[in-house]
Amino acid sequence: MVQLNSAQKQLNLLKFGPVRLVVLQAGSFCNLDCDYCYLPDRKTKHRLSVDLIFPIFENLLSSSLVRDSFTVCWHLGEPLAVPMDFYGEAIQIIAQIKARLRKEIRINYSVQTNGLFLTQAWCDFFQEHRFNVGVSIDGPAFIHDVHRKTPTGLGTHAATMRSIKLLQNNQLDLYVIAVLTETSLDYPDEIFQFFRDNGIKRIGFNIEEIEGVNRTSSLQQDNISARIRAFWERFWELTASVKGEMQVREFEDVSELILKSSGRLINQMSHPFAIISIDYQGNFSTYSPELLTMKSDDYEDFVLGNLVDEPLESACDHPKFWKLFEDISGGCRLCEDHCPYFSLCGGGAPSNKYWENDTFVCSETMACRYNKQLVVDVALDGIERQLGLKN
Repeated sequence: MVQLNSAQKQLNLLKFGPVRLVVLQAGSFCNLDCDYCYLPDRKTKHRLSVDLIFPIFENLLSSSLVRDSFTVCWHLGEPLAVPMDFYGEAIQIIAQIKARLRKEIRINYSVQTNGLFLTQAWCDFFQEHRFNVGVSIDGPAFIHDVHRKTPTGLGTHAATMRSIKLLQNNQLDLYVIAVLTETSLDYPDEIFQFFRDNGIKRIGFNIEEIEGVNRTSSLQQDNISARIRAFWERFWELTASVKGEMQVREFEDVSELILKSSGRLINQMSHPFAIISIDYQGNFSTYSPELLTMKSDDYEDFVLGNLVDEPLESACDHPKFWKLFEDISGGCRLCEDHCPYFSLCGGGAPSNKYWENDTFVCSETMACRYNKQLVVDVALDGIERQLGLKN
């Protein structure tokens, strides 16, 4: 491992950040038992004490790595399992810290939920504080209920749809995250029509990843690449046919990079301190949020400090951070040297590299092949057709 002196660390620190996303765990518990979940402790009921909000955000907002605006996303467990009063008090404390420090920083709030605890009171709260709300739903019931079940094995589609309708009735800014599994691949038309029929206009797809405690994926099959490509091709056709009515995150991101990119892409998951993940105790990490709660033979864990009593920059005094920095940077260099998709990716997700290949110092993963490379191929082909460059 490279040893850096204080001056070198400070020079590197100037290149790190700024913080763009803070993933904050209000509670570890989740009321579902999704078979592809990566979280190891989702049945525990640990909670972030509201008393810790002040020191955490005092240290965070005092950091030179926080420069203009960032989003706080409540995640890493089911956030609505934590009482609403906690969030109201937390937001008030954060506003008071900002005012006292005279920080001209815009903080946006979002939440990623399975929706089962959603009520009208939650909708009122989200409206008051201008939350962006993400709901996890995999498509029609015959797909969703295969994987997203209660601990007793019951499907959750109907309950999730009630929550989506409640959010829509309250004109809340809604997006959905759908996990693409082997179950989904033969049904692009049905998934598309389900979203359209239900007025769902912003969708992101995560593939079923090998990550954390989820050590297998239904996409680990020979010759499945052609089926995944066919899914993306058909979904591109369907999305293009409604002319902007539906926004698919993967297509939007790639199209923007292809058509509008000017300069080097910064991959936030591989860029130190662009993403900060904080657990219910105040422990924090950077890079992929999925690393925070994981254990590792190589690193023990990926915790780099505790924001209750340490500044964010204290991570730079931690040998573990510099080992991560060296290894993740090495993996990105391999991607840059060997992968033709690097300019549209920036080096992939470190968590995928580690859990698929047992090292950060690697390039291609199943996740990037299926959720980046194939999407780029399909989008390039579709854009060329739209521009009349291909018959």
